[in-house]
Amino acid sequence: MTGTEFIKGVIPAVVTPMQADGALDEAGLRRLIDHLIEQHVHGIFTIGTAGEFWALTADEKRQVFDWTVDQVHGRVPVYLGTCAATTAEAVQLARDAQKAGADALSVLTPLFIAPSEEEMFQHYRAIAEAVDLPVLLYTNPDRTGNDLSPALVERLATEVEHIAGIKDSSGNLSQTAEYLRRTPDDFRVLMGRDTLIYAALTHGAVGAIAASANLAPDLSVGIYERFVAGDPKGALEFQLRLAPLRNAFSLGTFPAVLKTGLELLGLPAGPPRLPVCPLTQEQRERLRSVLVKAGKIEAMFTAGDTISDESLEAV
Repeated sequence: MTGTEFIKGVIPAVVTPMQADGALDEAGLRRLIDHLIEQHVHGIFTIGTAGEFWALTADEKRQVFDWTVDQVHGRVPVYLGTCAATTAEAVQLARDAQKAGADALSVLTPLFIAPSEEEMFQHYRAIAEAVDLPVLLYTNPDRTGNDLSPALVERLATEVEHIAGIKDSSGNLSQTAEYLRRTPDDFRVLMGRDTLIYAALTHGAVGAIAASANLAPDLSVGIYERFVAGDPKGALEFQLRLAPLRNAFSLGTFPAVLKTGLELLGLPAGPPRLPVCPLTQEQRERLRSVLVKAGKIEAMFTAGDTISDESLEAV
């Protein structure tokens, strides 16, 4: 496996900004991408779980693919999500993402159905054989009901060309360690549970795809940059600062917390797609308190205040 060295660092799982009527917000997405790159993230990932892939049509996904690649314009690697319930649709989305100019793909396990290990192997092999890009497996069993066992990941990593790594959102650090132990040295393991970034790095992971980086990219970037600089104590301090923000995801139905949080920061997000609803006023105030403690918002602001550009400089 070659050409995967760029897969590392902190890659925000970017939300999909929408207008009040639910239409895609192109200008908002472009602004958010610029903001995140200015905060020194190491890549941009759109149309993942934070990007509401399940709520978008195939045409909308292709549109976001094109906007993402165009706006990033080679400044950092682009990761595009191509999850689908069927192999045929996942293959088509993978081809669309490659045509758009993606640097790598992230492919979540299928939802609703419960494929056997052999069915899952064939699913991922078909996707990987359809493109000439690195493919990141993606396991998030809390949301899909399907996990990727270390044995299956080892088989995919060693038998299928283009299977380059995995985003592990299982929250099971023992499983993460097994992925690292059983796969080739050039297989790239990225942590997908934001509270475990530091722990994963100590086991040999190369970075993280972090949803919380929409709101506080400096914290997750700080974990990674301190760690690779040989400052584990500093990395752990950033991890401990990040934990309350990630824990606040439980305030509402995902990804409402991310979108409301971006709104509180004065950044584009818009509403989530129904049936997911924005946070209630009480939930907003609780999230606002977390953002204040994280140093993202000045305590003097209320949930309805407009935040100035100056106050965004620390975000």
